[in-house]
Amino acid sequence: MTPRTVGRAPANGPLLLGVRHHGPGSARAVLAALESARPSAVLVEGPPEGDALLPLAAHGRMRPPVALLAHAVDDPGRAAFWPMADFSPEWVAIRWALSHEVPVRFVDLPAAHSLALTDRQQAGVEKEGKDPGIDPIGILAGAAGHDDPERWWEDVVEHRAADGAPADPCAPFAALAEAMTALREAHGDGGHPQDAVREAAMRLQLRAARKEFGDGFAVVCGAWHVPALTARTTVAADRALLKGMPKVRAELTWVPWTHRRLARYSGYGAGIESPGWYGHLFGAPDRPVERWMTKAAGLLRASDRAVSSADVIEAVRLAETLAALRGRPAVGLDEATDAVRAVMCGGSDVPLALVRDRLVVGEILGEVPETAPAVPLQRDLDRQQRALRLRPEAEKRELELDLRKETDAARSRLLHRLRLLGVEWGEPAAGRGSTGTFRESWRLRWEPELFVRTAEAGVWGTTVLGAATARAESDAVSASSLARVTALAEQCLLAGLPEALPVVMRALADRAALDADVGHLADALPALARSLRYGDVRATDTTALGEVAVGLAERVCVGLPSACTGLDADAAAEAHRRMDAVHTAIALLAGAVRADGLPERWAAVLRTLSGGDAVAGVIRGRATRLLLDDGRLSGSDAARVMGLALSPGTAPAGAAAWIEGFVGGAAGGGLLLVHDERLLGLVDTWLTGVPADAFTDVLPLVRRTFSAYEPGVRRTLGELVRRGPGAGTARGERGEGVPAAPGFGEALDEERADAVVPVLRLLLGADSPHGAVGAVGPAGVAVTG
Repeated sequence: MTPRTVGRAPANGPLLLGVRHHGPGSARAVLAALESARPSAVLVEGPPEGDALLPLAAHGRMRPPVALLAHAVDDPGRAAFWPMADFSPEWVAIRWALSHEVPVRFVDLPAAHSLALTDRQQAGVEKEGKDPGIDPIGILAGAAGHDDPERWWEDVVEHRAADGAPADPCAPFAALAEAMTALREAHGDGGHPQDAVREAAMRLQLRAARKEFGDGFAVVCGAWHVPALTARTTVAADRALLKGMPKVRAELTWVPWTHRRLARYSGYGAGIESPGWYGHLFGAPDRPVERWMTKAAGLLRASDRAVSSADVIEAVRLAETLAALRGRPAVGLDEATDAVRAVMCGGSDVPLALVRDRLVVGEILGEVPETAPAVPLQRDLDRQQRALRLRPEAEKRELELDLRKETDAARSRLLHRLRLLGVEWGEPAAGRGSTGTFRESWRLRWEPELFVRTAEAGVWGTTVLGAATARAESDAVSASSLARVTALAEQCLLAGLPEALPVVMRALADRAALDADVGHLADALPALARSLRYGDVRATDTTALGEVAVGLAERVCVGLPSACTGLDADAAAEAHRRMDAVHTAIALLAGAVRADGLPERWAAVLRTLSGGDAVAGVIRGRATRLLLDDGRLSGSDAARVMGLALSPGTAPAGAAAWIEGFVGGAAGGGLLLVHDERLLGLVDTWLTGVPADAFTDVLPLVRRTFSAYEPGVRRTLGELVRRGPGAGTARGERGEGVPAAPGFGEALDEERADAVVPVLRLLLGADSPHGAVGAVGPAGVAVTG
């Protein structure tokens, strides 16, 4: 067989059209060559197993960019993509063949072999540190005296046309084939030894096509492969290269792709840096520069930037002038970008970054029809996405959920189930509104790789619910730590997995019973306590979870005092963190389950820690602070404890550690000192009483504590200290010059509380002619009916 690269006559071999993947110039040239040659069949570079999927390219719901996804059935994580945009020559050839009812097939190494080779070859390249291979376009550009391959390619391919169409439809392919032949003679395989196997498979498939279609078919493949396909080899030699190759069972489907994934710097080496620009060049029917500037102006206007019609006209003129000065056949991306920067962006790269992101690269997400093959799990996910009106989008967006609404609650369960399965479509984010348990905020962004993650998760089940349940049960049995099991219990409640929860609870009870490490117990308790809050808003039964949590809390209360003795600075800081987490958890438990006496037992633990001589200062200070905050320690008692902890006999480092625990920045002590003059007075009394000879030793340590406060907090504290205790005044009904009330008194000030009674009566409608809906008790406490 002697393949030809130019001409229409079918007598001397098939028509080989060597292209650059994702090149709009190549795509236009392929379309023109096919219209001119009218081949009897079209063969396109790609895995032959995808032949059954080719008719879907003509489906009305198929919108590029899309990709062929091949994955190993037994190992879905082993996958490969063949992306195509609307300006990809392969896609244009497929669509031409389907529209003209011409047979179309893929020719390349089968995916069953390429998937089996991928991991082994990549590992070998990384291990030996081999060069990843030459860039043919870069070498040709360098030979032509250009240092920018993209610019050179635009000049010689994208812009070399007469009246928008090549003068000779086959001339570009003949020139490119000649150049690639010279490169192959000089560089051999170009650092891609696996290409020899691929090209042997292609030659065998071309021989089979010749027997079926004669010589009148066309082949669309990477220009690098054209010289190898014209080489004179024997069938035996090609089969020998393929003999004994590893093989896996593979499945293929179409999946949506994105322009960003076509960009080289996004991590997928598709070979183009500006898919949005290339898509514009291919799709613009005429005046591409004017249309591009109009798009840029519209984008900047939508971002509240003043861009006029005169700016668009001036930008077009400047781009054309730059192209002429630089000796380019037409305006390229560099000229268009420079013109937008100078005219529309005022010379600033800040608004220009938006143009690059949204237009030059783009955030277009393709679409695939529902009839495309997919794993059952993907089918179920697609169904739920449609039912919940939660479409996958390439752009990152925020989603606020109100879990009291059934639709939002279902969306939350779906996102949590996918996270448990490793499909990271949504990422929890800090909400802008209420921080209650009925609010959730998510940051969503769909990446094409998530189709692979979904295929991997398909081993757990055919539905999202079933797969997440099976995954949770398996993880609970194999979890290596108690904290992991408790986190899994929380995930089960968030994801709404009632069938998995009993398995997780059994694993939790077993691990909790065998784990004697108080640190592990303390790390596990907070997740359980948080989970108990979900029972009301998510309508989940948490009775069993509450029993385990209370038992865990009891064991922490017993073992924590001894675990907090004799610790160094790092271990004391870790114990401080755990004590804070346990304190919050026990407060949640007391309000969520029947935990008779648990708060009192925890308070006794804090008193023990507060007065323990062998307990680190930061822990003793924090325990004292927690007791004071809970009202279990009076101001006078706190002053006494502080006096003992900060006595002259205490080492400065120990005293500073106590202060760090008592009013440290991590504990929110800054704002408390601002609003509680009683607490500020205790600290001020100790600090002013430090002897002069010890003050220089104490100052750096105390400064470390107070430097963690916000600048505004430090400024306010300085003003309060300069004013002095009791020097403030309150204006209003209490009269001029009356001393301001301290932040928190020893007892309830009923006179101040009763001052809000009129407002409460108004809010509750107590004076309404329609009847009171509430009453106000002593000291302004509202009692609703």
